[in-house]
Amino acid sequence: MSVTPETIRILTADDHPLVREGIVALLSTTSDMQLVAEASSGQEAVEQFRRHRPDITLMDIQMPDMSGIDAIIAIRSEFPNARIIVLTTYRGDVLAQRALKAGAHSYLLKTQVRKDLMETIRAVHSGHKRINAEVAMGLAQHTTEEALSVRELKVLELIADGNSNKHIARELHIAEGTVKSHVKSILAKLQANDRTHAVALGLERGIIGVC
Repeated sequence: MSVTPETIRILTADDHPLVREGIVALLSTTSDMQLVAEASSGQEAVEQFRRHRPDITLMDIQMPDMSGIDAIIAIRSEFPNARIIVLTTYRGDVLAQRALKAGAHSYLLKTQVRKDLMETIRAVHSGHKRINAEVAMGLAQHTTEEALSVRELKVLELIADGNSNKHIARELHIAEGTVKSHVKSILAKLQANDRTHAVALGLERGIIGVC
């Protein structure tokens, strides 16, 4: 199919071939969009963007060698006008916030692709932003909360790996009492009942464990 001036040229980046095949199938049902390139990793997404300069990039978050968020940052630093739609299974507000801060114009859950992808592509191509309603609700719910510090984030990651306070203290070269203070602060900020609950919330919101 020849590309007309009205055709929206699209790059899709996802490490799962079946997801890319699904995108190809969806795009084939419309006359105003054309897939011009595919990528299976973050680094490849950056390279393919340089080569094809698509109008819209569909970007997964968790990919080999470079995360989708890092790929967004790399692309937008070189091409500030790049329009990028995140397609992901992760609905966590912190992850969405990171993607939007990196420069994504839309955050769409893969469960909504068949229903919302075409409209989202056209909206972003026209200069609008689109965020999944469920994700937007999560962003609004946590907007006034204090974020974990870099040290608290590391402590939470080590808790998630099953480490005791004593082991965390050795790992970070701090006193065990300091670790306990960090844990207390983490529980308060996440409004968690205990360490296990804190880890669950951290994973659910995309604070840890995704990219």
